[in-house]
Amino acid sequence: MPDIILASQSPRRKQLLEWAEIDFEIIAASTDESFPENLSMEDAAIHIATEKAKAVQQRAADKIIIAADTIVVLNNEIIGKPVDREDAVKILNKLSGSHHKVITGVVILKNEKQISFAHTTDVAFHPLTQSQIEFYVGKYKPYDKAGAYAIQEWIGVVGIKSINGDFYNVMGLPISRVVQALKDFK
Repeated sequence: MPDIILASQSPRRKQLLEWAEIDFEIIAASTDESFPENLSMEDAAIHIATEKAKAVQQRAADKIIIAADTIVVLNNEIIGKPVDREDAVKILNKLSGSHHKVITGVVILKNEKQISFAHTTDVAFHPLTQSQIEFYVGKYKPYDKAGAYAIQEWIGVVGIKSINGDFYNVMGLPISRVVQALKDFK
């Protein structure tokens, strides 16, 4: 049985840990994704990741738990996951032609030891046409993604003008930084 638990059902986080050739298993728990209003955007992402890690820790004592939460921030407003098709189109219209931040809060936890950090990547979109947005939402159905998009899908290939920071952070996990942090648990 692996010593590392990924507290997430995200196929992207799973893929990134597999690419890093980390032996792990997945145990996810449903948690409240709200946070105190006075937190910074970075601390909000860490708060949500901490709640995920602690929920899983109850079922995986003495294991290293990795939990993460990714948020998209446009003009100091958190852009969450779309609730439906109309919301996804609305979100992508907001992101079109603009810069936003993708912040992933990461918590690595084993018993009483915890490492927490937030990693930020700046992303700029080209202006997108309405037909591009409609095509993407219709074909890729990005309803489980913060900001209503996945950088590794079609929209990233044709719509991303630039990124400043870690590409994998935008996918959902700053994997290189996670691998470095795991060294403290060995």
